[in-house]
Amino acid sequence: MQSTEHLSEDITERRLADAWAELQAHATNGNALEADAYRLAFADPEFLLRRETRGIRFQLEMLKPDLAQQDLGIENTVVVFGSARFKETSEAQALLAQAEADGDAAAIARAQALVRNAPYYDQARSFASTVARYSQRCPKDDQLYICTGGGPGIMEAANRGAHDEGALNVGLNIALPHEQEGNRFISPELCFKFHYFALRKMHFMMRAKALVAFPGGFGTLDELFEVITLVQCKKAKPVPIVLFGSDYWKRLINLDLLVEEGTISADDLQLFQYVDDPQAAWDCIVRFYNLPAV
Repeated sequence: MQSTEHLSEDITERRLADAWAELQAHATNGNALEADAYRLAFADPEFLLRRETRGIRFQLEMLKPDLAQQDLGIENTVVVFGSARFKETSEAQALLAQAEADGDAAAIARAQALVRNAPYYDQARSFASTVARYSQRCPKDDQLYICTGGGPGIMEAANRGAHDEGALNVGLNIALPHEQEGNRFISPELCFKFHYFALRKMHFMMRAKALVAFPGGFGTLDELFEVITLVQCKKAKPVPIVLFGSDYWKRLINLDLLVEEGTISADDLQLFQYVDDPQAAWDCIVRFYNLPAV
């Protein structure tokens, strides 16, 4: 016979399942879900989406990805940022050929930039593969997992590199007006969707043992400077911060100017390193942690 404790757990699980089955039935039948005071609070979308319950939603976005990663033993990640707009070489070349055939000067210029930046896709993929191959030869507690923002472009390339090696990898996606979806190379059980940027950023840092920033736009800059600021202010432990594509980053940001004007100290320039090769990016991490050869 089942113990009283197990019987109670089974009954509770059935009741929880029944609550969600009711909601699913409404959706399946196309019925509007009207407010219902008797509905269980945690199964009441109208209640959970109120302004006053925002703090609860914060907690849920914090907890769900954390528990899922704990369950799979993922404690150490290498976070890869970069443009969502970059394409792999073959796709970029096809877009350029189409633009040239159409004779659209603006489209040709955009496609030429995609072709110029396509090597970054391949390099991000190669870097992630290197991380995955190393980790697969390590004890479970020492393994490093690729983590990205879950979207296309450089994020897809990094998830793809880990996927190429059969390694688990993480995608922290964000709900956006243009309906961004997780790329197809993220491990399905580790493909998370966020509403709040702040909670998503927190998850980037919670397990990060290194950050590799490929060329990107506002989102990449936002994420990069948040990490640099946290480390500079000692709100986060020092980690390798690698800027991939030295020409891009040095043309984009004159960080020496900040030293000259006294807005940062010269030592702050040691918080990050420039690299131009996937192996060099990995070597930065190896040197920082004095990782053993395996």
